[in-house]
Amino acid sequence: MKAVGIGSRTINFIIDTLIISFFTFFVYRAWEFRVYYYHEYFLVTNNFYALWLCFAITVFLYYIFFESIFKRTPGKWLSFSKVVNKKGARPAFLQILLRTLVRLTIIDCFFIPFLDKPLHDYLSRTEVVEV
Repeated sequence: MKAVGIGSRTINFIIDTLIISFFTFFVYRAWEFRVYYYHEYFLVTNNFYALWLCFAITVFLYYIFFESIFKRTPGKWLSFSKVVNKKGARPAFLQILLRTLVRLTIIDCFFIPFLDKPLHDYLSRTEVVEV
């Protein structure tokens, strides 16, 4: 079990972010359509917060779905890596949930110099390894 380097993590991040942005665009447009035509202001009325909320929900569902079912996202598929627990087995759903929730925080990336890995890996006790 060899942990992936910063290059693989960067490829994962770029590919996953592009896919998430694509989905967020369509989710946000669908939400705008409902607000405009049906006057449903059930979330927020400020467009910036609505876009942010659509992005956060899309990120959450994207990572929960792919990492809990397949142990990898499309970015990890293309870079031949997967998520495992410390023993090398499939991570538990609660580990994936914690990993995803911490990933939504902005402070996640600031811990890399101190922990030598992102905060979401450290707190959930998971690793990204080569396949």
